[in-house]
Amino acid sequence: MEISYKVLHLFCGIGGGAIGFQNAFEEYRGIKGKFETICGIDVDEEACEDFRRLTGSRAERIDLFDREQYSLFHGQEPPEDFEEITPLKLRKIVKEIPDVVFTSPPCKGFSGLLPEKSAKSSKYQALNRLTVRSIKLVLEAFKDNLPSLILLENVPRITTRGKYLLEEIKQQLRFYGYAINEEKDNYHDCGEIGGLAQHRKRFLLIARNQQKLSSFVYQPPRYKMKSIGEVIGPLPLPGDKAFGKIHQLSNLQFKTWVRLALIKAGGDWRDLEKIEWEKYRITSLPQSGTSHIGDWNKSCGTITGAPGVSRSNSITCISDPRTKFKDGTHQAIYRIQKWEAPCKTVTGALGPNNGAPCISDPRLNYQKGRYLNKWQILKWDRAANTITGIQDIQAGAQSISDPRLSCKPRSGTMGVQAWDQPSKTIIGASDIHAGSTAIADPRIPNDLERDVFIIVSEDGTWHRPLTTLEMAVLQGLSIYLPNGEPLNLSGNSDARWRERIGNMVPPAAAQAIGETMLRTLLANEKGDWLMASEDIWVIPNDEKQEIGLH
Repeated sequence: MEISYKVLHLFCGIGGGAIGFQNAFEEYRGIKGKFETICGIDVDEEACEDFRRLTGSRAERIDLFDREQYSLFHGQEPPEDFEEITPLKLRKIVKEIPDVVFTSPPCKGFSGLLPEKSAKSSKYQALNRLTVRSIKLVLEAFKDNLPSLILLENVPRITTRGKYLLEEIKQQLRFYGYAINEEKDNYHDCGEIGGLAQHRKRFLLIARNQQKLSSFVYQPPRYKMKSIGEVIGPLPLPGDKAFGKIHQLSNLQFKTWVRLALIKAGGDWRDLEKIEWEKYRITSLPQSGTSHIGDWNKSCGTITGAPGVSRSNSITCISDPRTKFKDGTHQAIYRIQKWEAPCKTVTGALGPNNGAPCISDPRLNYQKGRYLNKWQILKWDRAANTITGIQDIQAGAQSISDPRLSCKPRSGTMGVQAWDQPSKTIIGASDIHAGSTAIADPRIPNDLERDVFIIVSEDGTWHRPLTTLEMAVLQGLSIYLPNGEPLNLSGNSDARWRERIGNMVPPAAAQAIGETMLRTLLANEKGDWLMASEDIWVIPNDEKQEIGLH
């Protein structure tokens, strides 16, 4: 016998949660159980398209804001065609009665990455209230046949920044007869329950319909986590054309590459303050043949498909003796004439590269003090120079050495992660300037056909940013779509891809959650009171007394 339980995903995003639930499978006393996604709902059309592409299930673009929340968040009134979603409309859109509702509301307003002042603004308070509104919509839409389980996943800080919202949600759920885990630290690490290569601590509220489910909901088992290298090591190096833009390295400035190379694996920007910079020199180690000049009298090396004197794997320059130049010809190129000597013949040449003369003019400091105010930095404890109308520091506008700078990058900025350790949490703003999103890769490329700098660090590895594809894989996505094509996401914005990837629920973690849900649902089908060795995830306070939990 096989039972298929129906799941509704609110704020479905890229579809990681749905993938995990669809992969969940459990067997209990001869009954097999699985999940079927009946619908995913999100306000972002690109996220909905990703959901359809990755899960094969239906997704509907719906804005769950009420009119007031919309105005507060967007700073303007809703458009004329805006329709506020109601419980009746939600029920008509979903069409079927869900057994489980999985919600993962926007976490930006609760996240520690958002400053406290911004989090308290009316804009983000409106966003945060989607947690309450979404649960209320579900309860009222299906009040005649309530879901057996309702889940709310978010960042841990929701218990502090959103404490009052959680209390409101719990009151709603209790009113409708749900049992809720009342523990304050109701957290789990997605990496541990999903066996990922990424630490990802998350809050999970699970509400159990006591009229439909008498068994407790137990926590899933925990697994040994993988290292970053175990997961991204089998992937092709960044720049592989089969995956296109999603596997390209960020376009960083040379100085940023140097900084990454100097940061130790496992460290971040704070390591740069400890570096004895005087002992470092940047040395170029070109490949054999690169920028070499072949001898006219000898055989040529192998001709390759990578032309260019700075990029080739072989010799592509030659010392050609056939110029037939006469003595003295072409000697005026980039000619600098002495100030005290007569000028050479003035020609019609337009530039120094074809003969126009240049002069070594000594008059820059002809008048004492002239031009000395360029790029001037005034001392904090001294009087200022005369204030003029000049705005450009190159022309004399003054700058000041202000000692009051107290802002420093947050912990983890420009973090370089070790190849043999699990990754830190993949966030929506995944950039080396926003967190630990670089890796000490031991796989040094053996070619230079990449528009990036390859600097080998002292530890013998290449410290480089993670690509968007690698972040997706660390989150648990496959590098291939269900149809066999390389992974690609909706739209063409790498920043939006990273945001959706960082916000998603890792499929493996969702699968672990889904399987423990199935265990409870299947035991209920048999009329059993389920016992398990794992800790209980959802149990009302009054029932704790009965089984001796305190």
